[in-house]
Parts: sequence; structure tokens; C-alpha cells
Amino acid sequence: MKATIWLRARLRAESATDDMRWTWSQITTLGRIVDEGPTTASDLAAAEHVRRQSMAETLAALRDVGLITSGKDPADGRKTLLHATAEGRAPVETIPAVREAWLEAVRDLLRADERRTLLKAAEIMNRPAVSDR
Repeated sequence: MKATIWLRARLRAESATDDMRWTWSQITTLGRIVDEGPTTASDLAAAEHVRRQSMAETLAALRDVGLITSGKDPADGRKTLLHATAEGRAPVETIPAVREAWLEAVRDLLRADERRTLLKAAEIMNRPAVSDR
């Protein structure tokens, strides 16, 4: 378990751009808005497994720096939809390239048998993550 925590922390650190000013909660929320398109705060809270109040704080921080905007849902005027701005798309588009470069460097340090072992371990670890239990 410690190795998993270390690896996740290292991957996050290596994925950060030089000018990272946002928390990972803000970045993952912004990433979800960019990837899934306009969405509601309630849907984001459910997807990120956080309370609506926590999501409201995250969204306020993103809105304050101009990474997201909001507007009425054209299908249901009672709902507010959140949209990523052009400025909001930039950090989300940068992180995967930085992360991929680090993973490539790690891959180059491993022997072929070690890479196969890691792939098998990832397959095993993914099984519980995608089960319907």
C-alpha cells in the first residue's frame, strides 16, 4: 500500500506544470468539465465523491481565476451548467504530456520482465476498481 501511495504522489508531482497554482481537486474537477462538457455542480460532486459544499468551494476557486463560467441550462432553466473557458482548458491539456514524459522515462529504466510484471499488477488492481459491487 505504501508503494501505491508513493507512486501516486510521485506521479502527481511529476505531472505538475512549472506554474501549477491549483490543487489537484481543482485540476481533476476542471478536467472533468473539459472532458465531459457542460455539467452541474451536483453531478460533479457525485462524480468526485465529495459533498456539494466542498464542490462549491472548488468551483468558486476555479471561477475566481477565470477557468470556468456558468450559465443556464437551455433544456432546464432551473439548472446551472458549468463550462471550461479557454484559459481553463490549458492546464488540463498540459498535464497529460508532462505525465506521459515521466512515465516514458520510468519505462526506460525498467527491464522488459519488470514492465510485464507492472502491467499484470495494474490489470489485477483495476479489477476491483471497475467491479459493480
